[in-house]
Amino acid sequence: MTRTDAIARAHTMLTSGEFLAELGRRVAYQTESQNPEKRDTLRAYLTDDLEPAFKSLDFSTKLIESPAGRGPYLLAQYSESASAPTVLIYGHGDVVDGMVGEWRDNLDPWRTTQVGNRVYGRGTADNKGQHSINMAALRAVREARGGKLGFNVKFLIETGEEIGSPDLPQVCENLRDELKADLLLASDGPRLSAERPTLFLGCRGGIRIHLDVNLREGGHHSGNWGGVLANPATILASAIASLVDSHGRLLLEQLKPPRLSNQIRAALADVEVKPTTDEPALSENWGEDGLSAAERLYAWNTLEVLAMSSGNIDKPANAIPGRASAILQLRFVVGTRVDNLAEVIRAHLHARRFTMVEVQATQRFAASRTDLDSPWINWTAESIRKTTGKAPAVLPNFGGSLPNDVFTDILKVPTMWVPHSYPGCSQHAPDEHILISVTEEALGIMAGLFWDLGEMKHPLARN
Repeated sequence: MTRTDAIARAHTMLTSGEFLAELGRRVAYQTESQNPEKRDTLRAYLTDDLEPAFKSLDFSTKLIESPAGRGPYLLAQYSESASAPTVLIYGHGDVVDGMVGEWRDNLDPWRTTQVGNRVYGRGTADNKGQHSINMAALRAVREARGGKLGFNVKFLIETGEEIGSPDLPQVCENLRDELKADLLLASDGPRLSAERPTLFLGCRGGIRIHLDVNLREGGHHSGNWGGVLANPATILASAIASLVDSHGRLLLEQLKPPRLSNQIRAALADVEVKPTTDEPALSENWGEDGLSAAERLYAWNTLEVLAMSSGNIDKPANAIPGRASAILQLRFVVGTRVDNLAEVIRAHLHARRFTMVEVQATQRFAASRTDLDSPWINWTAESIRKTTGKAPAVLPNFGGSLPNDVFTDILKVPTMWVPHSYPGCSQHAPDEHILISVTEEALGIMAGLFWDLGEMKHPLARN
């Protein structure tokens, strides 16, 4: 059989209903990793569903316990030849809270429901649908090649991504030899748009910055004390305004990334950020001057105010509050110096006489990406173009965050992320869904990539 036959087989898995039935079975596992009561369900998802699925493809499997007693991992391996390429595929079986009762038309988040082009259900986009697409494409290629793939595969599924993958670095360090590969080919996050296939090479990092102004206990009458008592909310708002202006532009130089290289600008030159009708419109005159929307989203840093609190917003009293708090987040790209970020912000605020603002940095995840000179980039992009007839958007990094640094920094493999969702999928919210149209194209894309891996006599790094 041919490459075209393999892609057709992958498409048939969707049109026959086989893929959606498989996805429905997986969505039914209520794998909320933030809920300690679901620990047995996390394990069952791996042992009762994924292990049999991998064994039917002649993979060997091994359950790996969390070093800290959290959700387990599944490592599935398939080997044909030491000289053939070895691909590491990553996914996660855990999901966020189901948010039962908050979905449109009271849909059950633990049951897949198709409405037109959409298939609703918790995990359909993040990430059960995405790793299920990759597994189905492997099966299609194996069948088309008469029971062979032509390359070696290691598939790692974790169950703690939605709580920040706290064990993943240690697990990968412990399994460094077992996880050796020539390439990470993984799927998570959204495409640039539903219409355009996407390849991204890494992700932005993130740090939460807690700002607190604690001046006194309780509130004091604004008529009797206004004008002689400092207002912590006013102080906090002014402190934030010294870090980021009213148009979202960074004011503190240490929060900015290195200057954009010509290589990154060239990679993003044909990338258009274009929301659909049911997604929010891009704000005018927002973000760093002189950058395109794509450069702001994928190649620049942003400081976002996630939450603010002072007094009681639901029942405001005529009183000057005693405290005010805010949680900010710096989303940052590779090259940004963030090791002493809290100290940098504290020094900046103190220099501007905001000495009463307490600063703390928490919930840190790293920025990382594969080198833009990697030969795997053009190879992956060309395979996608060959399958779809479309030039994929090639993004230096995803706008959000994933544990990409574990693979680039610990396992030392180039990372190619091929996402199968789209920006309006409502992941982490009620009404999470995938699109049938994107799923069909994604099945073909992955079948094409796996077929082309099987045609490769030696990994690119060995050429």
